[in-house]
Parts: sequence; structure tokens; C-alpha cells
Amino acid sequence: MITWSWCLPPKVTSGRCAAQEPEKPAEGARSEWIPARARVSGSGFPPLAQVSLSACPVSKMLLAATLGTVFLLGAVPSVARESRGHISVILLGATGDLAKKYLWQGLFQLYLDEVNNGHSFTFHGAATTEPKQGQKVMYNRLKKLACPPDVPPDRCAVVKDQFLKLTEYRQVKTAEDYAALSQEIQTVLRQEELEEAGRIFYFSVPPFAYTEIARHINSSCRPLPGAWLRVVLEKPFGHDLRSAQQLAGELRTFFREEEMYRVDHYLGKQAVAHILPFRDQNRHHLDPIWNRHHVERVEIVLKETVDVKNRTGFYEQYGVLRDIHQNHLTEVLMFLAMELPANISSSEDILRSKLQTFTALQALERSSAVVGQYGAYNGHVREELQKEQGYFSRTPTFAGVLVHLDSLRWEGVPFLLISGKVLDERVGYVRILFKNRAYCIQNETMQDAESSQCKAKQIIFYIGHGELNSPSVLVSRNLFKPVMPEGSWKEVLDLPHLRLFGQPLSEYYAYVPMMERDAYSILISRIFHGKKDSFITTENLLASWEFWTPLLDSLASEVPRLYPGGHENKHLLDFEMVGRQVSFVVTEMVEVMHARDEQKPDAYKTIQSRFRQSQLITAWSDELIGRLALDIEAAAAAAIGKSRAFHLALSGGSTPLALFRQLAVHHYGFPWGHTHLWLVDERCVPLTDPESNFRHLHDHLIQLVRVPYFNIHPMPVHLNRRLCVEEDKGPELYAKEISALVANASFDLVLLGVGDDGHTASLFPRSPVGLEGSQEVVFAESPVKPHQRMTLTLPLINRAKQVSVLVMGKGKHDIVTVVSRAGHEPKKWPISGVNPSSGQIAWYVDYEALLG
Repeated sequence: MITWSWCLPPKVTSGRCAAQEPEKPAEGARSEWIPARARVSGSGFPPLAQVSLSACPVSKMLLAATLGTVFLLGAVPSVARESRGHISVILLGATGDLAKKYLWQGLFQLYLDEVNNGHSFTFHGAATTEPKQGQKVMYNRLKKLACPPDVPPDRCAVVKDQFLKLTEYRQVKTAEDYAALSQEIQTVLRQEELEEAGRIFYFSVPPFAYTEIARHINSSCRPLPGAWLRVVLEKPFGHDLRSAQQLAGELRTFFREEEMYRVDHYLGKQAVAHILPFRDQNRHHLDPIWNRHHVERVEIVLKETVDVKNRTGFYEQYGVLRDIHQNHLTEVLMFLAMELPANISSSEDILRSKLQTFTALQALERSSAVVGQYGAYNGHVREELQKEQGYFSRTPTFAGVLVHLDSLRWEGVPFLLISGKVLDERVGYVRILFKNRAYCIQNETMQDAESSQCKAKQIIFYIGHGELNSPSVLVSRNLFKPVMPEGSWKEVLDLPHLRLFGQPLSEYYAYVPMMERDAYSILISRIFHGKKDSFITTENLLASWEFWTPLLDSLASEVPRLYPGGHENKHLLDFEMVGRQVSFVVTEMVEVMHARDEQKPDAYKTIQSRFRQSQLITAWSDELIGRLALDIEAAAAAAIGKSRAFHLALSGGSTPLALFRQLAVHHYGFPWGHTHLWLVDERCVPLTDPESNFRHLHDHLIQLVRVPYFNIHPMPVHLNRRLCVEEDKGPELYAKEISALVANASFDLVLLGVGDDGHTASLFPRSPVGLEGSQEVVFAESPVKPHQRMTLTLPLINRAKQVSVLVMGKGKHDIVTVVSRAGHEPKKWPISGVNPSSGQIAWYVDYEALLG
């Protein structure tokens, strides 16, 4: 067993440690030097390895490279490793979610990788949280750091302990805080006689804080002359082209382009990072087929099962297109579509090729995308952002986008970029599907899997999760056997029952990494080594926003398709490509179709579908009114056939006037003699007043048809020369009349409308009047003049055998959208409480109201 000796530098040692010489290591003894900071008392952590404070001096030659650090010694080597410079890593936002989930682990992996390469490190966790709380949060995370499987447990414990000692928390808010940080770094360098190699500032903070922090770093926290500065920026990098240009301009005043590293963590995913090396190493196979003559389509897919709960503030600003498509999927698209440089290790050549590919992208139009929103999203928004109950968001949580390029290589090849939340599975992949013109006579089961030309030909970069649950590269065996780098990827041969994209794994050459590494660990290592090809330059960023912004603008007022989430989505989000356009395969509510009528080339068919799980009839307004009139006449005939009477309750307002005229002028056979006309609601004005609903009914219908006088039932709002006075008991009188004439107080048909705020009849939001209880007719209060109303209650309406809701006009589009998604919430939207207990409800909505 090796006993570790903890030797302190002479400046901080005393007594016999300074007077003794180190023991000579035994022949063949294992030597390992692991630096840690000398000032360990402030870390709050005891050493995790067995440590004995043996007294032993350290030579001045050793101190020149490592003064101010401590060494854990297995055996003392005769010559110290030469220092390659000191690196200070400052993690801004050290107590945030991203830091806790990924960044601290990535920095620890960096330390593991570089600890024996001659550099010395200090890690500064920085945040605005006060020191005591911030230090507690940060160290609670650091104690959970994990070593990769290839690190022995004893070494892991030691290196983890030393990483903790190298790490400190500090609160930073002001310019003075950054100046103090820089002064401390310089003091340590001077006292410990270390040369500064560089500083890494990792911005794990919201983008609105970038500019102020950049100003402080530039003015008072840059490294010493001769050392490098690397500033790491997390997305989002703007909201659209204009905001991205503004943010880029601000940062450019403080940092040079070579100093900025914009992180897209997808570029650190092992399968994504291997796309360019794979294309390079397999040029001789791919050059003949990596083009429009052989590729049928390309799919870039990121499906997630999680929702955005607790992230709705971010999602309301950005949505799925800004969150996923504009960055992750676009960068993958570039790796696939760009012309491959001769030297893929040249960051400049890769950037040049990417920018050329951006110029070849065809402009996106509204028809280039389909968007959806999972059903619970609005509830999350209202709850977390404290929005009013009537608030509905148009933010998409799913999008499928069709991209084409104007290039000789890719002309006509569809690139599909697909991503969404609350889908049926969690998986990410890139799939290049090749055309297959072969037809094989031999039975598939008898074919040789490696040589059959009839089976699907595809190359898949499997990003992770899903059935394979590992980053992978798969190539159909009937394409070619790929060249893969030895030592980092290995072939998979032991999953015979797994099927991917319609084929058993045995029909692919399948490769997985020898060791899986987290994307952030890979990217942090590349930041340390200054490899910029895995990061987004300013030109790259602005080119991407220039491509996406027109589509984002065109979708701003688009109502996303609502989907329930998970496996319940079924085929609701499936879409198809027709030319350069995409559209959903399954009709959600309505499809506008040209009628096959040569006499009326601009006519449209009425399409029946579902609205709030009930029947929907939709058409242009004139045709819709005609259809409603026919349905009312049919209902009248059926009711009279059973009970010799038809009880029709009609809503007021301007919407049903066209229906009244239609019934009066075109329906000569309507059984008016057996029809009773009732009012759903009435304004508290004389019946002859132009505002009266009865006046509207009289002028547009009653005086034009032969309805018996005793079959006309106006609401008694004007009694004893008074309007709607409680003592006159008008509601009770109307309720008694209904009870006396209408069997079970169940109207044969009730016609309703919908107000802009979701009210129906004279039942208004945020008012409990008439929504429940035993009363059948009540007085209500309208928010608009005349305020006083009389109305049927929701319980009485819901006794009807049939309810028809008529909604027309572009001005009703927003409330139709709201109502289509609302649950049973009559206090918010009274119309949502209309649900006949033993009858049916049908929605008559014209195209303008339905489609806007």
C-alpha cells in the first residue's frame, strides 16, 4: 500500500519539514504527481485519500514550476515536470442548473485529462449569490463529481479531492469584484512564481447579462500580456437576426473573434462530432453517392418525451424553432450538406465551407413548416408566468421543417428538420436514406444480408437514447463497410434482436464509441485546446439567423396544431411533402376544399369534422347559414312528428339575423304553425326598442312568416311600466311559462352564439350568475350597455335535446381558437359549459372564424 505524503512548500512549512531530505523511492516504485492548491483550509473538505503530513522539503527547481501548490506523492521523482503555464477557469453562473448538471463535471473531466500534462489550474465558481449560500450550493455539487470508468477508485478519490482544493467560490456583481478577482489571480501567480497561460470565462448566465459582464472582463479582468483569453457563450444567441446582430456588435467591442467560443452542445455529441471525420475517412465510398442522384432524403430528428414545465419563461420567448432548429439541427445540416474541405482539421476551411452552404439554402416560406403545441402547455404558462385564465399562447413546441438547397450536389433533395416536446419517444438521429432502384426476385429471407441490393440503404448517425441508447454510426451492409478510427470506435456484434428503422441491427455495420463522453466534457476540452471548429462564429451565427428569421416572422400569428402528447399523438403530427411544401396528413378540424361544381368554380364544400369533441359544420358564411336552416327545419319536422310541437329558443345579437332572413325567404315549407319561438336572452329595454332582441326577431322573421300569436314568447322584461325589477319577478314568470308549455322544460333546439370573451346567451365570464343551481331564468349583468339582461341559465340550456352554436366572422377567430382548447370551465368561458345532458351539440363555424 502506498502512503501518500503531503509536502508543503518552504514558504508555508516550518520545523523539521524544511530540514529533512525526501526518501529515495524504491526501485521501480510508481510515481504520480497530482497538483493541488497550498491554501486548502478554506475548501471545507478533508482529504479524500489517506494523507500523512510527512515533513519533506521541495527543491527550488520544483517550486519554480509549482510553488503555491501541494503535491500528493506516491514516490518522489528525481526531476520535476516542467510547468506549461497556469490556467484560471472562471465559471459564471456556478450555482445554476447548467453548471450543476454538466459544467462542473466537464471541468473536472478537463482536470483529469490535463492534470499530468504540465499545466496548473485554479477554478473559480462565480455567481451573484451571497458567499455563504453560493459556496454551499457549489460544494454540494462538487462532492457528487464522478470519474469515468477507466479511472481506478483510489486515484479518483485523490484527484477529486485535489480538484475540490483547487476550486473556490466568489460572489461577483460589480466592476470592483472582477478587478479583485484579477488581482487575486495575479497575486497568486507572482507569489508562486507561475507563468500565466490563459483564462477561461464560461458564461453560464442569461444572454441579457453578457454585455455587462463582457465590459467588466475587458476593463479589469483580462489576463497578463502574452496569455490568452477564451470567453465561452451559451445559447440563445439572440431572438432573431436583428437581436443577434445587436448582441454580436456589443460583444465585438470587448472581445476579438478568436477569443469567443459560442457553445452548441450538440456539436460535442459523439455521433454528431464524427460526421465530418466519417465523411473524410470514407471519401472513396461516399464521393460517388453523396449527391442528389443517389440520396432520396435526409432526416435530422430530435424527439423528446419531456415537457417544458419550469422552463415556460424561456419557451414563451423562443419556442422550439429557436430552441432547437436554428442552432442544433442547422449545425448538423451544415455538416451533412457542406462541401468537404480537403483539410477538415482547419477551422477556417470548415467555416468557409459552411458559409457557402448557407448561401445555397433556399428561403423558407410559411408552407415550409408545420407546427404544433402539446395540450398542457398553456396550463403550464398560465401557472408559471401568472397569466390570466383566458391567456393562450401560440408558441410551438413541435415543428417539422422542409429545407432545400440550390446546389448541383443537393438540388431537389429534401432535408427534414424535426423536433418536439412530449412526443412518443426520446431519440436523436441523422438518417441519410438512399434511393434504391433494384427489384429482387429472390425471397428476402433467402437473401444474403450483406449483398442484397433490394433492402433499404441508409447511413445513420444515432445521437443517443431511443432503442440503441448509445451514440452510434450505422451503415447498411449493402452500401459499404466504413472506415472507422481504431481505438475510439468499436463494432457492435451482440444485439441480434434489435431493429432500427425497419431493419435488424445485423443488416448494418454498427459502431459505438469505445468510451462514451458527455458533450460538455468534449467541448470544454476543445475550448482548453483552442479548437474553434466545434463552435459557432459570429458569421456562422448571423447566417443562420438570416435563414430562419423570415420563417419565424411568418409563423408569429400561426395557431399551432394542438396535440395531446406521448403515444396519444398517434398520427396527428405526421406530415407529408408535396413539392416544396409540407402539410399535416391528418386533418385536425377542418379542410377547405373546392367543390366540384363547374358552374361555381369558386364554391367550397362543407366539411364535417369535430370541434370540442362534438360535430363541426363549416363553410363560407352563406352556405353555412343555408346548412343551419336546413338542419333546423329537419329538427322541427322530427319534433312535430313526435309531439305535435317544435320549441325553438333563439339567441339575440347580430349573428342570427342572416339565419332569420334565410328561414323567412327560402323555407316556405317550414312548419311555423306548430313552432313555438322563445328567447334565450333579452336586454332590459322595451320590446319596441332597436336594442331589443325580440325586436330583431320580429323585424327579420316573425312579421315575415305565419307563426301563431300564442306561439310567440317574448321575455317579460317590461312589467308594470318598469324594466327588469326584481319585485316584478319576470324570470319566475318566464320559467313558469316554459314549464307549462315545454315538456320537461327541454327545448327541442337552442340556438346560441359566442361573444368575443366567451360568453353565450347573457352568461358572462367571471360572473357566477346563471351557471349553476336550480333557477332556470335569471337577471344578469352585462359588461356593455345596456347592462341589465334576462337570460336562460346554463342548467336549463343543457336540458335541450339539441344545441346549435353559430359563430361567424374573422373577428371571432381568436375566441374560436381559445374555445377549441378550453376544458369545461364555464366561469372562464361560459360557452365551455354548454354540454346537453341527454342531447347533442353542433358547432356551425364559418371559415373566417375557424381559420382567421
